[in-house]
Amino acid sequence: MISRAMFSGLWRYRGFVLGSVKREFQARYRNSLLGAAWTVLNPLAMIVVYTVIFSQVMGSRLQGSSGTFAYSIYLCAGALTWGLFAEITGRSQSVFIDHANLIKKMQFPRVCLPIIVVLNALVNFAIIFGLFTAFMALSGTFPGWVYLAVFPVLALQVAFAIGLGMVLGVLNVFFRDVGQFFGIVLQFWFWFTPIVYPASALPAPVRAALVYNPMAAVIGAYQQVLVNGQWPAWGSLLPAAVLALALCALGLRLFRKRAGEMVDEL
Repeated sequence: MISRAMFSGLWRYRGFVLGSVKREFQARYRNSLLGAAWTVLNPLAMIVVYTVIFSQVMGSRLQGSSGTFAYSIYLCAGALTWGLFAEITGRSQSVFIDHANLIKKMQFPRVCLPIIVVLNALVNFAIIFGLFTAFMALSGTFPGWVYLAVFPVLALQVAFAIGLGMVLGVLNVFFRDVGQFFGIVLQFWFWFTPIVYPASALPAPVRAALVYNPMAAVIGAYQQVLVNGQWPAWGSLLPAAVLALALCALGLRLFRKRAGEMVDEL
């Protein structure tokens, strides 16, 4: 899917990619008194709110599970992983516009920019999800060896997000309404995905329509692993995997075909 020349260019500019990731991480907290500690405090606050408010104060319970923290883990499993998807797609759809000056002044493989977006998002996600994993371990809800299933699901999610993000990123250069429209779509998409509610709470016709939502299967796989301690139904992820590959191929094709025109449009 990635040509040898493109891979060679990425490897040759790996210092630029890694340096950009480091600079962006540092810049985010440069003028903050607590600095990078905010990367820990923000997700920690989210986990505490989900646990205390939903599990303790509101007494929310997940159908079919009697665990005290089952609902908060269900929420975190969906919300944290959705946050990764939203960050990659949201930033990818504007990445070429945001770096217009850099694109015009420097010669480098433009595909480095989406890669930088993915790596930055994964750094933030690793910190957040690491805290969530520590919470599960301390609360006695860690799922055990089945936790390893998170990684192939994560790889699938990232491939889907970057494929979609690259398609949107190229289109957004030529049609600036794409970015605005996708922001609205993302809000509806979140609520059409069982994150704050279980799929069983939906009416049967709406529940049947979830098969057309690839993120429902991906988020459901995370929840199956982290809440129920069971291996995901790999077959249910097949449509999302096919769509991810198709979007990555389409994104790369659009990028290669329109790379020259994009410079003129920026």
